[in-house]
Formats: sequence, structure tokens, C-alpha cells
Amino acid sequence: MQHITDLKQIVRPFPNAVVTIGNFDGVHIGHQALFGQVIEKAKRLEGTAVVVSFAPHPIRVLKCDKHFPLITLYEQKVELIAATGIDVLVCIPFTLEFADIAARRFVKEILVETIGMKAVIVGPDYSFGKKREGNIELLKEMGGYLGFEVIIADWVEAGPRRISSTEIRNLVMAGEVEAASTLLGRYYQIRGTVRRGRDRGGKLLGYPTANLSLEDELCPKAGVYAVTVEYEGKHYQGVANIGDSPTFENGQYNLEVHILDFCESIYGKPIRVNFVKRLRGETRFPSPQALSDQIREDTQQARKVLSDRQQ
Repeated sequence: MQHITDLKQIVRPFPNAVVTIGNFDGVHIGHQALFGQVIEKAKRLEGTAVVVSFAPHPIRVLKCDKHFPLITLYEQKVELIAATGIDVLVCIPFTLEFADIAARRFVKEILVETIGMKAVIVGPDYSFGKKREGNIELLKEMGGYLGFEVIIADWVEAGPRRISSTEIRNLVMAGEVEAASTLLGRYYQIRGTVRRGRDRGGKLLGYPTANLSLEDELCPKAGVYAVTVEYEGKHYQGVANIGDSPTFENGQYNLEVHILDFCESIYGKPIRVNFVKRLRGETRFPSPQALSDQIREDTQQARKVLSDRQQ
């Protein structure tokens, strides 16, 4: 996939570009279905499948003091879009100046003249441009005299739930990571670099942990989770605690992962933690020994959950 981060990188319009536009936070199964339609239409036109997105997320520029945590940070979003088979990701830098561009100018100068749009596929409630003045009716009107087709994609639903980034965000924050995974099409993932903790996991409790600081992340509800861990291209089973370690009155919200059957030192190394199932809430224990006993039970339960997933 070609990844463009500045419109000046586009030296000529893409051949028969079929475009979809949005933030695509989470790159959930609804987004994936939309990208599939873009790819199929581009094949029929012998053209280019293009996703247009923005960085940072517009809400972080327009409402910098009230923004919500993102499901997927930028690096992961790019990887997930590339994995769908899209030809080109155009990620436009979102600034207050860009937000002031009128909808008609955005369509004509950026989508048609710069990117070469011949068809656009969007959801039924799509809006865009300064003060959200652009909508499907405007796209159809402009398509008539600029020569592009407007295709309205159907909503994708999973059971009783309409799939949306907001719904997924709410499920993760409630600790319902299993339900979130059905809408994402994968497990919810947190990435980070392992930092040195307080050396309590291995020395005091008998369960060494990889510690990740949580900054600007969508955090699952505090508690203990069965997880898988990706490290240097390999997958491991694990049990994770997310919270502030009330037994030790830590006061610092972080993620601690005990990787099963693993004994390497990975300080300073990047890992990815996939949340499979919430096992219990966070609890204050009367002693380190009581906590250690509970971790042993958590580990056994996590092994069973993860083994059942592999069958």
C-alpha cells in the first residue's frame, strides 16, 4: 500500500480513483466491508482503491480539551488498512486551517483534481467540510458536473448491534472485550515498550510481569484479563492486570502482563497485548501471599480460556 502523508506527494491524479473518506478509528468490520466495496469497484474500473483519512483525529484539533481516547493509534490504523488490500492511503494533516476549507472546495480541488476521484463510497449519514456543510446530496450534485459516481454503502450490523467506533469504545471501557472483538474482527490491542516496574512481580509474588505505561490509550476497565502477547513475531499466552495495584497502594494506572512459559528479559522491547476475556475485577488483597495465590488461579483460568480459543 502506498502511504501518503502530504497532498504535495501526489504528483498526478491516481487512475480511476475509487475513494472512501473517514477517520476509521478501530478499522472495525464495518470499515473493512466498506474497504472491500472500494476495492471491488476499483477492480471493475481498472482503477485505484483509495482511503482518505486524517491525522491527528479531527476531534483532537477541534475539541482538544474534550477528546476521547482512540481505539487504534496511528501506526496500527495504517497497518490494519494496508492489510485489507487498499492501494493507497492518503492521510491528510488535519489543522484548524484545513478544517476551514469549504466542502465544495474539498471535493473539487482535493478529491477530484488532486486524487483523481471517479467514484466515492460513503455511509448513509456521511457529512464533511467546514461546519459539516457537505453531505451526500452535495456529493451527488457535484458528481453530476465533475464526473464521479456516488455510492451509498449499507450499515453493517453484528446481531442486535450496529457497528460503530463509539459502540466499540464503550464496550472496551466497560471491560466487555469479547463483545468488542466481534465488532473489531480481532482482539482489542494495546501496544507499548516494556519498562522497568517495581520488581514486585517476580521477586515478591513469584510472577514476573512486563509493565507498560498507559498514555493516550483507550483503557479496558480495571481488572484481570486473559491475553495473548505478540513479541518479535511470536505469540504467547498471558494474564494481565490493568489498574492501579490497590494491594500495594500504587496509585499509578498501568498494565502488567505475566507472559506464560516465558523467561526472557524484554526491558525496552516493544510488545503487543491482545485482550481476549475479562476474568475478574481488580481487588485489594490483605497480603502479598493472598495476591500471589489469586494470581495462580488467574493463570490457570487464563490458560483454559486461551486453550479453548485455539480449539
